Amino acid sequence: MSKLTHLDEQGAARMVDVGGKAETARKAIATGRIRMSAEALEAIRSGDAPKGDVLAAARIAGIMAAKKTGELIPLCHPLALDAVTVDFTFEDRAIRATATASLTSKTGVEMEAMTAASIALLTIYDMAKAVDKAMVIEAVRLLSKSGGKSGDWHAPEE
Repeated sequence: MSKLTHLDEQGAARMVDVGGKAETARKAIATGRIRMSAEALEAIRSGDAPKGDVLAAARIAGIMAAKKTGELIPLCHPLALDAVTVDFTFEDRAIRATATASLTSKTGVEMEAMTAASIALLTIYDMAKAVDKAMVIEAVRLLSKSGGKSGDWHAPEE
């Protein structure tokens, strides 16, 4: 088993020292989905949800969340992101959120992409819960990452 980088020799939590690492272009893509009733999906698609434009709010929330990842997850480095996008696709009784984060830095942006996708999905729930409280957020995961010492990685097909 590999050594956990966020633990010191005594097993105490620590922030990884990236000071000696080289800056490289890095990018991460994460995704997740929210299942819902046909009624909720149609309300979102048509723009008739009680709280307004659900996907516009979710997109902004995801981008804002990516920028705050270092404040939300205790051992993450605060990062100056170059770009964050959050896109949505309609699926059968679901909406998929896909977030991409990129920068040139000494550490990766996987957590920023995952945070963006997660918060975008939570915002969809919040904006549409008056129509469907039984929505389910699922399958939030990293799809790919590039850059850094470990190079490129792609999730296996589901």
